[in-house]
Amino acid sequence: MKIKEYIKRSENILTIGVFSILAIFPAVEIITRILGRPGIPASPILVQHMTLWIGFIGAVLATRQNKLLSLTREPLFSPDSVFSNGRWIAKNISFVIIVALFWGSISLVMIEYNYPIQISPGVYRWFIQLIMPIGFLLIAFQIFLKSSKEQLFRILMLLIGILFVVIGNYDVFRGSVYFLWISIGFILFSMFYGAPIFIGLGGLAVLFFWHDYTPISAISAETYRIVVSPTLPTIPLFTLAGYILAESRSSERIFYLFRAAFGWIPGGTPIVIVFLCGFFTALTGGSGVAILALGGLLFPLLKKEG
Repeated sequence: MKIKEYIKRSENILTIGVFSILAIFPAVEIITRILGRPGIPASPILVQHMTLWIGFIGAVLATRQNKLLSLTREPLFSPDSVFSNGRWIAKNISFVIIVALFWGSISLVMIEYNYPIQISPGVYRWFIQLIMPIGFLLIAFQIFLKSSKEQLFRILMLLIGILFVVIGNYDVFRGSVYFLWISIGFILFSMFYGAPIFIGLGGLAVLFFWHDYTPISAISAETYRIVVSPTLPTIPLFTLAGYILAESRSSERIFYLFRAAFGWIPGGTPIVIVFLCGFFTALTGGSGVAILALGGLLFPLLKKEG
């Protein structure tokens, strides 16, 4: 229990730290440019790479809270009151795929470590990529603990994971089309019973790359290339801004401000709502956070107005 609490506390602290870097570094750049002073070296590059970190940390937190996106309503990674063969298979398939993704990401980090590249002074690319194997390891750890309280099922899950690692390192089934289609069937079956969507997508990628004799580390390399895009840091920043505005009830106060300014106009409430939505969207990027912050406030008002 102490280890779980320590990991939980570390995840929370790391999340706050990464979000702080995402928000503070661009702000410092703005201030230093206005003052004509040198800013933080390679600040935009570091912010781009923090998107990779916040993505994997978010996945770990979602696993911990059993909120991974899936095709079913009931969370998969929780102890079953009544044993279900389908859910048990889905849990084990998910664990195996996470282990495979961990193996691919750690292989990428080892390659990058042997051929180091600096993305900023003193910061190597392999260090940034280290969040991928750590993230997959923590996700596997959460799945292992949450899937069952019985030691027998946990041991079986571990043994199945080891078995598939051994199979993956040999070419006995690698070229078999039958094994490929059976594995695809198991992955789709697992998604039907509640396996997260990323398990299905990642599992199929691992399976096809492995069948084609392509290193699984290529999946992690492509993940890294896509996620560190210069445009993606806006997503967590807008989400953070929307969350702060929603939790501080800013939307309600802004609504009263606009209503005081435009409420006297005939049909003023719809006009106020249009202005409010436009203003809030500019701050939150039109994300789902804007809907959560404004929906509960605006729907009763529109209903009242008929």
